Amino acid sequence: MISIIISSTSPVFLESVTKNITETIGVAFEIISFGNADGKRGLSELYNEGARKAKYDLICFMHEDVNVKTQNWGAIVAHIFKQNEKLGLVGLAGSSYKTLVPSGWFCDAGAKITNYVNMLQRYKFSETATKLVYQNPKDKPIAKVTAVDGVWFCTKKSIVAQYPFDGALFQKFHCYDLDFSFSVSQSYDVMVTFEVLLEHFSEGNYDRTWIEETLKLHEKWSHIFPIDFDGLTKKEKFIAEKYSFRVFVRQMLVAGYTRLEIFKLFWSSPLRRQNFGLFFKLIKEIRRTQIS
Repeated sequence: MISIIISSTSPVFLESVTKNITETIGVAFEIISFGNADGKRGLSELYNEGARKAKYDLICFMHEDVNVKTQNWGAIVAHIFKQNEKLGLVGLAGSSYKTLVPSGWFCDAGAKITNYVNMLQRYKFSETATKLVYQNPKDKPIAKVTAVDGVWFCTKKSIVAQYPFDGALFQKFHCYDLDFSFSVSQSYDVMVTFEVLLEHFSEGNYDRTWIEETLKLHEKWSHIFPIDFDGLTKKEKFIAEKYSFRVFVRQMLVAGYTRLEIFKLFWSSPLRRQNFGLFFKLIKEIRRTQIS
């Protein structure tokens, strides 16, 4: 009933997640895994190949460093898709606002909560204790979002055939999820479900590669940004744009970019071309933003 596609870097993790899936999914399934410890193949390429091989129409793309806590989650996913014929993609973390400035899936609009997420998060790159990350401002079992995080998401084989992952542009391990989300959202709903809980063993690594891929993503999709499903006020939008800009600039500084390099990159970016007023307000943050 569900084909699960995994890019694996660790036989130990793959064995563990296979056991977890077997014990929790509750429906017929197959696992299509690709050994990719050397990282020579990007996720877009592997996911397209996995989708072609899948024997079931429902497909779940997931990382291997996870542990699904919800019993019978396969039946839950099948029911979610059955309830909404317009549903094209469902995940566990996303936001109702996608900024014009480069960012990940997350957003901060001040008092207005735009993130929708339900996940037990462990931390691999810091000593932060495991915590439940839960934001559900509308208090509903499912919410429409602009894009979903790639740790776990489900779609249909037919939809991947219609909107394949962009393996030509995204050849590494970042932004395949947002890019796929924006493609699917042209014809279908992209949503976050709160009926499935997952534990993730890593918070992600926002390195120089992530920055480069995110800049590519924004060159490709800048014509549809910003995306707003909650009707934010002008002030809330500016807060969100400023927050995301500062986060991105901070990551660039951590990755070794100089402030002059950052300025030059944004000077030639879609942001300046599309909204010079916002660009002029935000560009000051390059000088103000500190690494810590």
